[in-house]
Amino acid sequence: MQLDKIDLNLLRYLDSLLREQNVTHAANQLGITQPAMSNGLRRLRDLFHDPLLVRTSDGMMPTALAIQLQPRVQGILQSIDEILHLGQNFEAGTSSRVFRIMASDYAEATLIPPLMKKLQDEAPYVILDVMNPSDVSFHDVEKGKVDLVINRFDILPQSFHQKSVWVDHFSCLVPANSDIANNFSLDTYLASPHVWVSKTGFGVGVGIQPEEVQKLGWVDGSLADLGFKRNIRLFTRNYNVAMRATEQLGLIATLPSLATRLMKDNKNVVVLPPPFDIPPVELKMLWSPLLQHDPGHIWLRSTIAGCARTIAENNNL
Repeated sequence: MQLDKIDLNLLRYLDSLLREQNVTHAANQLGITQPAMSNGLRRLRDLFHDPLLVRTSDGMMPTALAIQLQPRVQGILQSIDEILHLGQNFEAGTSSRVFRIMASDYAEATLIPPLMKKLQDEAPYVILDVMNPSDVSFHDVEKGKVDLVINRFDILPQSFHQKSVWVDHFSCLVPANSDIANNFSLDTYLASPHVWVSKTGFGVGVGIQPEEVQKLGWVDGSLADLGFKRNIRLFTRNYNVAMRATEQLGLIATLPSLATRLMKDNKNVVVLPPPFDIPPVELKMLWSPLLQHDPGHIWLRSTIAGCARTIAENNNL
């Protein structure tokens, strides 16, 4: 096998084919025709003397050699990408690039507005496309179709790059005109109705089973360790709904503190510390290794990190 006879585009074809395990989808990802991708697969099979992808009842599956090749090919492409980006700069002041960010409702409410204000000053033509966790799959992020994922995560894919945005503690949002506002204790907390809100990770969520306490998250897990359980009357994935449920329905919302501070000027609610210990939550941003060395992406990550530091400092996080 002589290097000067190899079309390096074939490595891009192979990477896409092994990710998609579908000729048509791989062609769409690279913006080429399906016949061109089929021809590329034929040339790859000739080059490696191996079928690479074999049709089965479960679809196209990689051969043993293809499984060995995949991480090596990805490493080569990342190295080439890094070399090609050496010396390049991202001109934030004139760029009209669209950055796609998957953000939880909590992250969108607390981070995106100050980030957008910063961009209006420093990068007035840059566009943010903010998506919900249910809009995005693991593969979308892995392929670089989504620039960043900003959320709380129970499990992190090891292949992704990650950076902490901030660590936040919990506070309780309580109706201001209630007896509990003047007598807030663990007993009154447990006796009151609550609204639950959370959405970690990404992908389509599933329905809640109230009896599965340990799956309900930090707050209910901490209560369960003490032998208690909340009287949850409403489950939602939207922080604004949860906060309005306190104001309009009298339900207690136990939320990350930055979220409760969005209601600081609302006279109908008060913010109080929880009457029991709850572990803090860490907001993280994740991105594909395919974007690690992209100058625009480096600028975006740096800008978000700087904005997050300012928010954390201003709120004593």
